[in-house]
Amino acid sequence: MTARRVAWFHCFSGVAGDMALGALLDAGADLDEVRAIVGGLPVGGWELEAEAVMRNGIGGTKAHVLHEPTNVVRTAGNIDAMLDDAQLPDRVRDRARAVFRALAEAEGHLHRQPPDQVHFHEVGAIDAIVDIVGTCAALEVLGIDELACSPVANGLGTIRAAHGILPNPAPAVVELLRGAPTVGLDVPMELTTPTGAAIVAALSVQWGPLPDMTIHAAGFGAGTRELEGRPNLLQVVIGERAPVLERGQPVTLFEVNVDDATGETLAHSVAALLEAGAHDAWITPILMKKGRPAHTVSALADVALAEQVAATMRAETGSFGVRATRVERWPGVREAGVVDVDGHLVRVKVGPGRVKAEFDDAAAVARRTGRPVREVIAGAEATYHHDHDHDHDGHDHGDEPVIGNGHPTPQPGPEDDTPA
Repeated sequence: MTARRVAWFHCFSGVAGDMALGALLDAGADLDEVRAIVGGLPVGGWELEAEAVMRNGIGGTKAHVLHEPTNVVRTAGNIDAMLDDAQLPDRVRDRARAVFRALAEAEGHLHRQPPDQVHFHEVGAIDAIVDIVGTCAALEVLGIDELACSPVANGLGTIRAAHGILPNPAPAVVELLRGAPTVGLDVPMELTTPTGAAIVAALSVQWGPLPDMTIHAAGFGAGTRELEGRPNLLQVVIGERAPVLERGQPVTLFEVNVDDATGETLAHSVAALLEAGAHDAWITPILMKKGRPAHTVSALADVALAEQVAATMRAETGSFGVRATRVERWPGVREAGVVDVDGHLVRVKVGPGRVKAEFDDAAAVARRTGRPVREVIAGAEATYHHDHDHDHDGHDHGDEPVIGNGHPTPQPGPEDDTPA
């Protein structure tokens, strides 16, 4: 099982690039470490500072990117080449590239241009580049695996940009937030910028309220302007999600309820399902409507064998249909081998801390020798332990697992695949 470290952006007053960077710095990202990572960009003439500020009674951090004015206009292709040449950690580069790619696709859609030919104006300036790469660097410094985001607040009215007067939210913001939850506020200011929208749109894997997590840190990133009646802040909450299971092997669980089958028919159905390739099959007694006694016939099969296992279940039980559920299983590590019991071979399955004799082999030996089957099973497992504990001679026994008297392991049948 693995735990994931998540950062949740609460965009109750919108989001901008400097607000995202400031929030992560406020939550504990070391400024010197962030500077050092951003310093891997092949562009100079900038400084990154962090200022403690208050917004409507709440303390936060304002990120400042200081640089000399320039008239350089970069294309999306220029930015992509810059990231290729940069000395950045892989995840920082990948995240920054995803943000700029989102911006290029949004602008390309609006201006009817291929994304690589889009000219970045405000977004291509040094401060925006440092805001984006700095945010990705701060995520790395904090060890963030996933980014989640609340609904994104936007203002109204108009804003002034390189292309002149634009509606608020800007067309690029609207395009970037397509498919994301948004909130409109009666605030005549730009609350969400294209840079901020691109960061959350490109990097968020979940939208909505605070995710289930154990909270470890939180911070506020400040915007430049004061807002009447609300703090111009972006909140970030950092924590660890509950551990989740790694993805297992996909299998299909088939079931059917029958109330008109004999015990012999049910037993034959289980055998037929195993012959059809099911990993396992079993029967569970149940009570159906009006108190009728019945049985559930169940089978666990690989997805590739679903059709033939379902057909076998329908044919053998006489049911008009079956139900299926897609599930996952985590089979334990095991090896197959054989041991010698009274001159007869008995297959065994070997896993961590456990040895299990195959019942069918043990039963066959019991019939031939007249010994109780439980004694044959115990003898087979004890023989394995004895041979295993003493097999330290260092000889190469070949590629096939050999246990006991040196016979090669026979191929196991369907019944050998113990369900997880």
